[in-house]
Amino acid sequence: MSRHRIGQDRTATFAALGVPAFRALWLSGVFSFMSVQMQFLLRGWLAWELTQSTSALGVVMFSFGVSLLIATLFGGVAADRLPKRPLMLAGQTVLLLTAVGMGTALATEVIAFWMLALSSALQGLMFGLIGPARISMTSDLVGRDRMGNAITLSSLSLSGSRVIAPSVAGLLAGWAIVGLAGAYFVASVLAALSLVLLLPLPRATGGGSFASAVGRNPLEEIRQGIRYAMTHRRLRRTILISLFVMMFGFNYVAFMPALVEGEFGLGVTYVGLISSVSAVGAVVAAMLLASRADGPHAASLLVAFGFGFGATVAVLGLMPSFWFAALVSLGIGAASTGFMSLSQTLAMRASDNEYQGRVQSLVQLPFAGFAIMALPLGGLAEAINVRAALAVMGILVVTAMTAHVATAWRSGRRTA
Repeated sequence: MSRHRIGQDRTATFAALGVPAFRALWLSGVFSFMSVQMQFLLRGWLAWELTQSTSALGVVMFSFGVSLLIATLFGGVAADRLPKRPLMLAGQTVLLLTAVGMGTALATEVIAFWMLALSSALQGLMFGLIGPARISMTSDLVGRDRMGNAITLSSLSLSGSRVIAPSVAGLLAGWAIVGLAGAYFVASVLAALSLVLLLPLPRATGGGSFASAVGRNPLEEIRQGIRYAMTHRRLRRTILISLFVMMFGFNYVAFMPALVEGEFGLGVTYVGLISSVSAVGAVVAAMLLASRADGPHAASLLVAFGFGFGATVAVLGLMPSFWFAALVSLGIGAASTGFMSLSQTLAMRASDNEYQGRVQSLVQLPFAGFAIMALPLGGLAEAINVRAALAVMGILVVTAMTAHVATAWRSGRRTA
């Protein structure tokens, strides 16, 4: 490949970052994701240490999922009807206060399990509020021609944060001078940086005004969004397969503490390490995908990543040692990131501007679904052990992808 072609590829990979406002939004996301990823690991480790129960891990994720489910649908309406910048500022402020509160509870030694569930629920509420607004604003800032690139770069920021944040959280938590409380306070600083970076964003980017939204029935607007998505075949299929794949597959994240300590006998530092290894795979996939997400083969790539995700989750449960599991998690990170980025891109590409916030809220519902499913899957892991549960989860993902491909093939034959 010539130097000229390499330069073109690099330009295409980072094209959306040439827009200054999107660059600020992207950097804000980097710090926010790092803060949240640190807290995910710390919260899971605390839940395991306090209870030694995979069901407790499921409860913490369940509280996140229920609140996310409720908030995401309303967050989609808000993203379509209200200014997005104030929504994101409000949500990020609550995320900052949650991290400070948990650090304070640990520093004063009043920590209790219910606090973990509450902080998880608050994070779910805020994710539901700002998630659709963030993606919808991305489309407003960069335009449809670079939307796939921008969404993939946003996934890259999430994946990149997962390379660093879990390991940092694990190291800080295991370092006696800092400990769990100090790790939470570091997460608070990152959340504060994210908030500051949101301040220079355009005040009026998409959405309406608060006054124009008064008198509208949000429940009716949610129903309109669902009807819109379900009457568009490609959009419906993208949302449904994303729901099933994420709901059954992504809970591998919740059970990492049980796998690493319960099966391999290792500590919190290794939980952070395996999460970071998974994130390395995610970063590689996002980098390769960024210049291809807007191309004609996005739907085929979605299928390939979906099958790869299911297969690697199933194999993870069979690994005999930590280092083999870490190697498999590299593939899990790549496949899951590719699948999530493409499902968001395809859904946004297929939706009209006035419905993009609500469509994005439906695309994000799988995150609520996987968190809600953590509770029954946690019970399953207790009944049959965590290794077998991971295998079952991977098989369910592969089954869902097979049904998705079969449905697409039958639909293609009918329209041919």
